[in-house]
Amino acid sequence: MRQVLAGVRVLDFGRYIAGPYCAALLGDFGAEVIRIEKRTGGEDRFQAPVSETGDGALFQQVGRNKRGMTLDPMTEAGQEVVRRLVATADVVVANLPPQTLAAMKLDYESLKAVKPDIILTMVTAYGRGGPYSERVGFDGIGQVMSGATYMTSEADGEKPFRFQAAWVDFGTALHCAFGTVLALMARQQTGRGQVVEGALLGTALTVSNAMLIEQALLGINRTPTGNRGQTSGPVDIFRTRDGWILVQVVGDPLFRRWARLMGEDHWLTDPRFKDDISRGENGPLLSERMSRWCAERTSADALAILGEAMIPAGPVLKPQQVLDDPHVQAMGFFQPTDYPGLPAPAPIARVALALSDTPADLRHRAPVLGEHTDSILAELGYDEAAIADLRARSVI
Repeated sequence: MRQVLAGVRVLDFGRYIAGPYCAALLGDFGAEVIRIEKRTGGEDRFQAPVSETGDGALFQQVGRNKRGMTLDPMTEAGQEVVRRLVATADVVVANLPPQTLAAMKLDYESLKAVKPDIILTMVTAYGRGGPYSERVGFDGIGQVMSGATYMTSEADGEKPFRFQAAWVDFGTALHCAFGTVLALMARQQTGRGQVVEGALLGTALTVSNAMLIEQALLGINRTPTGNRGQTSGPVDIFRTRDGWILVQVVGDPLFRRWARLMGEDHWLTDPRFKDDISRGENGPLLSERMSRWCAERTSADALAILGEAMIPAGPVLKPQQVLDDPHVQAMGFFQPTDYPGLPAPAPIARVALALSDTPADLRHRAPVLGEHTDSILAELGYDEAAIADLRARSVI
């Protein structure tokens, strides 16, 4: 089956997560993606090393479905390679500072001079046009500046906690992949390329938007409550006899089922629990009742009873427990993927999106450093002697 993005060529100059994962998503749906990294390898290649040569866990995920080449685009010969690559491409993905893009001739004006209908998908930390625009940043910057990290502590003034998973980076990658596909559709209609720009802070503010809307309109100045929800309840993480589970009761139908399960039918007419916001305000009472119920049961027993009552709940799993979970395994959320030097196949997360007619496909592993340099250059018209010369001059 022909994939929906087959025939689209993407040049991935990205680093770390937002750019590379955006390009990986395009590759999952059929685009040909060429990852271009410096001769010694991009820094993101070696994060959390898992292979004999130091290739990292993150790279196994974001490098899939890509061909890989090395290149120094700051040299004159390297920029000629860039020009030839761009002339064959539809999309350039680069999460680099604007000044770096210009120095590498990857800014939009330079790209258009080579390929007038090119699409440039770029990611910055803060977006362009504000006082922080020239600053650089990672996922955590978006987390701490969105209000989310402040709310992730036990009480106001206590040390807040950054979320370990890079939700800002991955969210930005999703935005950028969506924007890139829209730009490709627009090009079909107009014949013109454009710039697609994502910002880490913009993603973080989007995810935190409801909390910020409430603050703007009501000036409520909420303070942290740990894992306990503030606008419904009971919403919290509870200790069982052998672990921890999360329970989320949101909306009147769920609360009615929960109150009856707890044997607290009289709470259904108690004004303290008349609606979600009231239940959030009186969350400590609800969490205390749920805590007593959970403390008498194992996680498995509690989840079975809650599941039967159609109340959302799930276990707090350690990483190995995630991998061993029977539902995770049955659903095939991970695709075991070999890579040179790994002690075992890596469990690469498939795209969390199912299309019935044009599904994603994890076709091949991430490339080893410079794996396809010679073949890509040959496609661009470089013969063996020219490729050897580039290598001798440390361009590749």
